[in-house]
Amino acid sequence: MGQQTWAGAIGEFWRVAVRHKVISSLIALCVAGSLAGITLASSASGASGHSTGQSARPADVAAPAFSLSVLGRSGQHVSLGQYSGRPLIVNFFASWCEPCKTETPLLAKFYRTEKGKVVLVGLDENDVLGNAMSFTHADGVTYPVGWDPQFGVASAYGVNALPQTFFLDARHRIVDRIFGAVTLADLQKGIALATGKG
Repeated sequence: MGQQTWAGAIGEFWRVAVRHKVISSLIALCVAGSLAGITLASSASGASGHSTGQSARPADVAAPAFSLSVLGRSGQHVSLGQYSGRPLIVNFFASWCEPCKTETPLLAKFYRTEKGKVVLVGLDENDVLGNAMSFTHADGVTYPVGWDPQFGVASAYGVNALPQTFFLDARHRIVDRIFGAVTLADLQKGIALATGKG
């Protein structure tokens, strides 16, 4: 009877050991899969260019429509629809945004140089009217600026930090997006993509 007890105990030990190895292997496989998923997600979001001045080519996505009052011009509106069939640059900014203080003068100069060749619309977000008007006037902005004090259009575009710039093709599909202040090189690349020359 003692041998049966020892034999039973050894058999039970092997069953438990095998079951433990199978369960441990499954747990290890789940942990490894989770770590691989986290690593892939981290590298994908890092590669998407969410740092200052970085470009991210979105999938062929239609730009959300908007219609806003023109900053400082009562009764006038600026809308995506009024530029139907034309490539467009849409720049989200605010007077309180530090990077915007260097970006906006660059955009104003670029627009004056390229006027007629490029359509640029600024959207002043979550700002005080007087500050926004002083800011755009001081920087010599002559392109249309929509005033969006409630951040509604920015939210529709997925903008959660300023500045951000979108390049739209003639069908108003988003072909490029810049996170942070744009550079002249960003503008040239975005226009090339928007016009199909890039």
